[in-house]
Parts: sequence; structure tokens; C-alpha cells
Amino acid sequence: MKVTQQEDKKTRSGTRTSKVLKILLKIIGAILAAIVLFLAIVYSTDKISSHSEQKRLEPYGQTVAVDGKSMNVFIQGKGEETVVLLPGFGTAAPALDFKPLIEELSPFYKVVAVEPFGYGLSDGTGKERTTENIVSEIHEALQSLQIDKYILMAHSISGIYGLHYVNKYPNEVSAFVGLDSSVPALSEKRFSSSEIETVKLLKKSGFTRLLTKPDMGVYVDLPYDNQTIEQIKILMYKNMYNPNQLNEIENMHANFTRAENSTFPTNLPVIFFIQANHPAADRWIPEHEKQIKDSVHGKVVLLEAEHYLYRSHSKEITENFRKFMKEIKEVKLP
Repeated sequence: MKVTQQEDKKTRSGTRTSKVLKILLKIIGAILAAIVLFLAIVYSTDKISSHSEQKRLEPYGQTVAVDGKSMNVFIQGKGEETVVLLPGFGTAAPALDFKPLIEELSPFYKVVAVEPFGYGLSDGTGKERTTENIVSEIHEALQSLQIDKYILMAHSISGIYGLHYVNKYPNEVSAFVGLDSSVPALSEKRFSSSEIETVKLLKKSGFTRLLTKPDMGVYVDLPYDNQTIEQIKILMYKNMYNPNQLNEIENMHANFTRAENSTFPTNLPVIFFIQANHPAADRWIPEHEKQIKDSVHGKVVLLEAEHYLYRSHSKEITENFRKFMKEIKEVKLP
């Protein structure tokens, strides 16, 4: 049977199309295979690195039983008065991060650095990260240590938790110290569930290690030895965006909102150490001053420092805090 010229062209055209499609499919297949391989490498690298880091992690402090789980605390110093340190949001290793401040305070006080669930070496928990739950857990830890009279010293978000704490346990807290502590009127951003789910996916897939490199340069020229910095870095990778901290983000806006009508007890000594040049300085300083306007003993100390001011100004904080407490005791003397 004779094939016409037109039919021959169609056949050749169909053959070329088929070849092009096969090439495209091969290219797409190769791209997909490369993507899968890349994802597998990222996931495996994260798991292998995490395993290696866990073996290099050196325990510190001691654990106490809280709600059936283990909470890590670090205690240093033997002073008659006790200072309890509470960390800001996301601080990977609170007891290690507070080291310069602990070193300055411990010659005069018994210092207890608490690592809430999901922080430092503490276990995680399935309970919602509401202010009420966080405060109750910290209190249970202190009760386990038979510490029933203390000064609360809180950094950042713990200013919100601390505000609830001093009102819930007024007979236990003898003074409150805010370290660039959060105030209810300046709420944190509300994150959507889709944003949280995206971060969870990145964490599970290992991409947080690839995309988020801890900035260890912030510890340079500060009183942290290389071993401490290395341990902090390991715990940054371990705790970054863990379930408890993501749940804390989800609850953050509500925690701020519930604190809006709270005030410090009038007779409670309160001193704030805050940034002089905070990004929201036009409200940051006034809002802290507002928190102590009715306090019998209230003070705001401005520092030329960054948010983690206890890292760089621990000596200044300790000196001003001790002076503040001494003045109060002198006023109380007959």
C-alpha cells in the first residue's frame, strides 16, 4: 500500500512529538528524583547531626518532678535570699544563657534558674502553654525544691507570666525584677494556624537546620567560654521550634490579652531594667513606668543595651538591684 507524502509527514511529526514527550518526561522524572534526593539528604543530615549533638550534650543542673515529668533547674550560690530566674521566649538553654548574671548574683544570693518545659534540658509537655499552666508548673518545681520565699527575676515574655505569678502567689514573692520584660499593652503578633503548621513541617523535615543558622556571634566578647557557647548551640538546634515553643506562640496573643487588666501588688518592690532605645521606645518606657505608678517601691533603670541585656550588663544589673533592695530595707527599718 502506497503511503502518501502527507501521511509520511504526519508519521514523522508524531514520532518527533513522541520523542520530545519522552525527553520531557525523563527531565521531569530527573527533577523529581533530584528533589526527593535533596529532601532525603536534608532530613538525614538533620537526624544524623541531632544524634551526634545529643552525644556531645553535657548535663547541668538538676531535675525535679513536675506533673509527672522532669523539669531542669540550675542552682548556684548560698545567700540567705533566693533569686529565681525565668527566661524569655525561645531561649534555648536558660541556665547557660543566664551564666553572666548568675555569676554576678551568686556571691550574694541563692540563684535558681528554671528551665520551663520545652526549654533547656527539661522535658516537653502536652499541656497548653497558657500563662496559667506555665506559672503553675514553675511553682510546682520550686515547691519540690522547698523554696517558698524568693525574688522573681524575669526576662522578656516572662514579664507576662511573672505578672500572673506575683498575684497568684503573693505571700511567696518578695520582689519582682523585669529584664526588658514584656508588658501587656504591647502584645506580640498573632500568628495564623497556617504559619504554625508551615513551621512544624519545616521542623519535621529538617529544613529548620538548613534555613536557620544560630547567630553565635552575639556571645563574642561576652563572659561565655567556648564550651558554654558550644552547648548553647547544640540546645538551639534541639529546642528550636519544638512543639512546646510553637504552642507557646499559638497562645501568646491570648496570654497578653488576659494580662491586660493585671497590675503588680502595691506593696511589692518592682524594678525594671529596660532598653533605653527599644524599637518601640515611645511606648516601651512609658508602659513600664505605668506598671509601677501605684507601687510603694518601684523603679525603672534604662540601659544602653540590646534585648538580652543580662548578657552584657549583668554587673550593672546586679549592682543596681542590690542597691534598690538595700534602700527598701532601710526604709522599712524603724
